[in-house]
Amino acid sequence: MKLAIPSIHYLAILPVLIFFGAALALVLASALARGKVPLVVATSTVVAAAAASIVANYFQWRCVAKAGASVTIAHAIVLDDFSVVASGVIALSVIMTALVAHDWAIRERVSGVEFHILALASSAGAILMTQANDLIVIFLGLEILSIGLYVLVAFDRHRATSSEAALKYFLLGGFASAIFIYGAALVYGATGSTNLSTISYFLGSNVLLHPGLLYAGGALLLVGFAFKIAAVPFHLWSPDVYEGAPTPVTGLMASIVKVGAFAALIRVLISALGTQLDTWRPILWTLIVLTTVVGASLAVVQRNVKRMLAYSSINHAGFILLGVWAGTIRGTAATLFYVITYAPIVVASFAIVTLIGGVGDEHHSIERYQGLARRQPWLGAALAILLLSQLGAPLTTGFYAKFAVLASVVDAGGGALALIALISAAIAAFFYLRWAMALYSDDGLEGTRVEVPRLTGAVIAFGVLVTLVFGVWPGPLVTLAQHATVLFTP
Repeated sequence: MKLAIPSIHYLAILPVLIFFGAALALVLASALARGKVPLVVATSTVVAAAAASIVANYFQWRCVAKAGASVTIAHAIVLDDFSVVASGVIALSVIMTALVAHDWAIRERVSGVEFHILALASSAGAILMTQANDLIVIFLGLEILSIGLYVLVAFDRHRATSSEAALKYFLLGGFASAIFIYGAALVYGATGSTNLSTISYFLGSNVLLHPGLLYAGGALLLVGFAFKIAAVPFHLWSPDVYEGAPTPVTGLMASIVKVGAFAALIRVLISALGTQLDTWRPILWTLIVLTTVVGASLAVVQRNVKRMLAYSSINHAGFILLGVWAGTIRGTAATLFYVITYAPIVVASFAIVTLIGGVGDEHHSIERYQGLARRQPWLGAALAILLLSQLGAPLTTGFYAKFAVLASVVDAGGGALALIALISAAIAAFFYLRWAMALYSDDGLEGTRVEVPRLTGAVIAFGVLVTLVFGVWPGPLVTLAQHATVLFTP
């Protein structure tokens, strides 16, 4: 029996190879140096790998522009503008997180390269999810992403809450993964394939007389995705994990998980199951209503800023789902724009939270922020801008992101859904503005000034710059998102 080896387009998988190669290099360096690899070397390796991945994304973009979208490795991986943009955002988030984590590790006296190896591996899994054209590959990327994060959440061995959060995340994540792969099995039973292009072709050219198996499989897949994006009622892990994890890890989770999970969700629902739009839309409608309203409402009563940002992230997940619900090119482009702009903002926000948390990463009460803008004007102003962007204030990227997804929903006939999302945004305005007002409060004027290391300061400045520049001039990112969502699979 002759073994058939599928052809491999190495440029298509180059970002994943770069991340795994950098992780392997750090493993070997640590073994040869007996665990005494300098922190600056580890951080530089992560930043260099992510930068090299972005360069690879540029050549991928040119390749797609010249030859069009393509598939490789037995049609399991797709190279198109959508995957290029999404993986580029993940690489940028990794660079920002690595710089913040470097200063955090110095403060907390954390040595070793384990953090960097796990961050590289998890990010490779997220990138794989953006390129996946097969349910099995999506599951593989999901597991690579998740396993590294389980360990990263428990990385702070001196805090019991870190281990507790990791255990909760691991147990619930294991159930979600099992549910996802069972859903993939049911979809395979209904369509005869796990390949997204084949599923789309099969459903477009055949009418299922007994579609129950497909519906059950699709519902289970949606449950698996809902857990990863923390959609209500599958969100219960999120506040505890956000609070318990080291703050740089929380920023990494909030960015790369959102990008990878939503990219894969779009491919499954829009590309593969687009013909079943009327079937999955009502389920998504319910998820969006619960996610936006519950996320905003529970954030109001939080006093811990990491839990507050966790519920804020849940509310954002509901807004991002709006574009998916629309089921149109306009809605998909709006979702991609939202993810592109949300990732750097949330990493920069958690960079400031990392600084204010202090030694031990334990001081996350909102009272710690009283008078911050009066003690350190630029740091307080930076946080206020980032909060206003998440609120959706005009002249920030958050405003256009929310406007775009709401407009796509109204255009698709979901006026009532858009109204509910707007109401949740009004509720969310309370805790964003309460936090921003605390920054300029007269209370806390005698509080301790926070030292801002250069690398973390650069990350914060970059996040604010992205928020303001593309808030005033969103055109380039809008064009990029629209161009990237013309086709998902060839």
